[in-house]
Amino acid sequence: MELLSVTEMTSADALAVKAGVASFALMQHAGQAVAAAAQRLAPSGDIVVVAGPGNNGGDGFVAAADLAARGRNVTVALLGKRDALKGDAARAAKAWHGPVLPFVPGSLGRPALIVDALFGAGLDREVTGEPRAMIEAINASGASVLTVDLPSGINGDSGEAMGVAVKAARTVTFFRRKPGHLLLPGRLHCGEVSVADIGIPPSVLDVIDPKTRENSPAGWRGHFPVPGVAGHKYGRGHAVVMSGAMSATGAARLAARAALRAGAGLVTVVSPRDALAVNAAALTAVMVREIGTPVDFAAYLADARLNACVLGPGAGIGLHTRDMVLTALSGPRAVVLDADALTSFADEPRTLFDAVAAQPGAQAVLTPHEGEFARLFASLAGKDHALSKLERARLAAQESHAVVLIKGADTVVAAPDGRASIAENAPPWLATAGAGDVLSGMIGGLLAQRVAAFEAASIAVWMHGEAARLFGPGLIAEDLADTLPNVFRDLYRRFGVDGF
Repeated sequence: MELLSVTEMTSADALAVKAGVASFALMQHAGQAVAAAAQRLAPSGDIVVVAGPGNNGGDGFVAAADLAARGRNVTVALLGKRDALKGDAARAAKAWHGPVLPFVPGSLGRPALIVDALFGAGLDREVTGEPRAMIEAINASGASVLTVDLPSGINGDSGEAMGVAVKAARTVTFFRRKPGHLLLPGRLHCGEVSVADIGIPPSVLDVIDPKTRENSPAGWRGHFPVPGVAGHKYGRGHAVVMSGAMSATGAARLAARAALRAGAGLVTVVSPRDALAVNAAALTAVMVREIGTPVDFAAYLADARLNACVLGPGAGIGLHTRDMVLTALSGPRAVVLDADALTSFADEPRTLFDAVAAQPGAQAVLTPHEGEFARLFASLAGKDHALSKLERARLAAQESHAVVLIKGADTVVAAPDGRASIAENAPPWLATAGAGDVLSGMIGGLLAQRVAAFEAASIAVWMHGEAARLFGPGLIAEDLADTLPNVFRDLYRRFGVDGF
């Protein structure tokens, strides 16, 4: 589950060596894992290993030797001179007795498989010159490509393509994946990713204490709410969703129904008078209440049983929405802010952030897409274009004092304390109108059940993607809530809940 930054992975290697594992043994195990994967990917035909001047290239030399010992016809194309290699990479190259070809595209020939052992995860500058030409030739070769650690040209921390990057059919990485394996566009370049055990003891994680994880059930199982036989609806919380005007009520209803499906015991849509009849006619299990002003809202929220609010979907942009948000944040309840609730503070974000920081004993979740993020966190969006999605989410969480969720195919959830999760289970058809409103409602439904904000957001993101995956192509937002029972059923089976 843990995702290690490039620096953290370097620390893991060093800690393993300090614990008595020989560094060359780590390289040998890595190269052998690559060779085994190469054999599976291309059981026959010629193989070319494209090796770089560092330890990634050393892994490639070990893999080449192992494959040659299996009887495969292998050549190595090396960036730089063999006698310039150092340390374990030099030792691995010395043990290779096959041909070492010039680092030119013509050395690729027409192999069945190319093993990309050029740069690995630590690349932090744009690829130019000979390496760029070689990567372009690899991509144009038509051969299957197996990449070592991370496709060359992809930054291991950000997933960014540094000018050009290898497009692999399969990637073998070691010990733990890196953020670049999950963040876009890196994930699109990796193909199928496998993680090889190369002898690094898991105990090194106790020292490293990584803060980033893949978003999967294993990471939040202990926080997942499971109703008890003796429970009742009042024990599962009461979520409140704010509706917009009559012409924009659908988003709030999507969110409200999702909150109920996600497990909230009760859900009420608070509605302006002109939209009351529309909402009442369209909702059944979800209740409707007329609320027209922030004063009315404050009086209603005085009931402590109303423990979660969702504001923003279809709310309208302006002072009214801003005042309703500040009212919701004035008491001890969980609050989800999306869409118009965020944009309403675009010209005065500090007012929102101060209100979140001052909220007594509750937690807030902000769920912007990239456009909304740029409006609310303009200082981060314009500060440095090289900031990764993960870095931006973390900095935004620290600045806003809230859990920040940046939506997308690689949704990132970050908490003010630095914890973060990255999702990879969202299918393409999840990009449909209203899907974000459903996600906000799901988070609200989990918060109503008193799931902590970071875990509630991470669980909702995963379940949202899983519901879309289970439904399949043709999905529209209304289908998501209806598919959630199947997601719950699968999770209960996975978690060993009685009766499933």
